Amino acid sequence: MIEKNQIITPSHGKSLLLDIHGNDNGMRKPIIIFSHGFKGFKDWGHWGLIGEYFSKKGFVFIKYNFSHNGTTLENPFDFDDLESFGDNNFSKELADLDAVLNWIDQSGNPNFDPKNITLIGHSRGGATSIIKAATDSRVTKLITWASVAKVDYAWQKTKFIENWKENGVIYARNGRTKQDMPLKFQLYEDFILNKEKFDIEKLSKQFIKPYLIIHGDNDPAVPLSAAQSLNKLFNNSILEIISDANHVFNGSHPYQLSELPLETEKMVKLCVTFLQKNSPT
Repeated sequence: MIEKNQIITPSHGKSLLLDIHGNDNGMRKPIIIFSHGFKGFKDWGHWGLIGEYFSKKGFVFIKYNFSHNGTTLENPFDFDDLESFGDNNFSKELADLDAVLNWIDQSGNPNFDPKNITLIGHSRGGATSIIKAATDSRVTKLITWASVAKVDYAWQKTKFIENWKENGVIYARNGRTKQDMPLKFQLYEDFILNKEKFDIEKLSKQFIKPYLIIHGDNDPAVPLSAAQSLNKLFNNSILEIISDANHVFNGSHPYQLSELPLETEKMVKLCVTFLQKNSPT
């Protein structure tokens, strides 16, 4: 069972859409909240099929669009709002994720177990999920898929930042849609303003929640070394490497098969084993 395109509004005022898989039976279930990555959206590729997999295993799987991911409430499948995409930053993404958690708190849904919440983040959404899991007591477990290891992973060169500031915007090419997607300099300014808050290395020092890191050994977007770095930082983490898996664990968009790719199936099985092992007694 899936409920599509529920609307909630974060504190910054721009609404977002979320889907709920497994909202049935009237029995309390563990909750998974999935955060997509850069140039991603909740309806991309096989994310829906993954949601169905987790719901069949007894979880409520919630996936949502970041409010400034470039899609719209009217059209959640395409990047129709590049202006909004350019206005995105990590503070807004954290506010979005907070709004989802608040919505769960306030829902009174008999299918939701608000004391058993796992965050799953893919790629850049992994960084957002790490920060939130480290700073919000409502989150009990963390899983990242092909995650970056730090917020400023792409901003290391001084000349790059100088050019970005001078121009006010840079563009990231979307290979699938052939769109040049804007990144306004405010993204970097938000990082500088919240540098300590976004410091994953610092946050790792006091992190004691169960944490599963999954990465493919054939990822061209985020190197395996990012997962290895996270595993070194977090004392309570487990690293699982999926052989021959790319950045999206060999999924694609659109995804029209009824079965998950072999590498994705391995990934979700690892997740279920981890979640069952670390469930509250």
